Amino acid sequence: MNHLLALSHLVNRYFVMRHGQSLANLEQVIVSDPRNGVGDYGLTEQGVMQVRESIRSEPRLNSNLLIVSSDFRRARESAEIAHEMLGCIQPVRFDERLRERNFGEWELTPDSAYPLVWAKDEIDPDNDDKSVESPNQVMQRVSAVVFDYEAKYSGTTILMVSHGDALQILQTAFCKQDASNHRRQQHLQTAEIRRLMI
Repeated sequence: MNHLLALSHLVNRYFVMRHGQSLANLEQVIVSDPRNGVGDYGLTEQGVMQVRESIRSEPRLNSNLLIVSSDFRRARESAEIAHEMLGCIQPVRFDERLRERNFGEWELTPDSAYPLVWAKDEIDPDNDDKSVESPNQVMQRVSAVVFDYEAKYSGTTILMVSHGDALQILQTAFCKQDASNHRRQQHLQTAEIRRLMI
């Protein structure tokens, strides 16, 4: 379910940032289970530098920004760096709905498995082979974050800090496309910031 289908326009401005390079990226391993991702696999030194450079290079973000982040360590550290650099007035808000897509039995295996999952996603947006969280399940939770903030705020700039697949699927929700199309969206590099609009 895409909650954004119910919205014809947005009352807030939304930016997304993928976390900076993490130890999982460096080790080329899938870390998507909260038991591994919340406490471990934080940013590398390069990841910290990537986040700092992205924030310095984005003039549309300022201290009035509201940051909403996944609670996985790599996203949390990215959000906290952004918060400190921008001198944000409001504290970072952590939302489990922005966590990485859960890759089920692929957890802690080489990230070369991603394309295998994505190929099945294109065929079926309800793909849950090997206990993977399906694209439709991810779309439901990430689009619900935006829907909820649309009801609570107006005229606010919101930065959502999350993960590769979660943000691919969120972009697909903003485009109001089927979740199976998520790999057709422009890929976010580590620490990349992008504005999303309906």
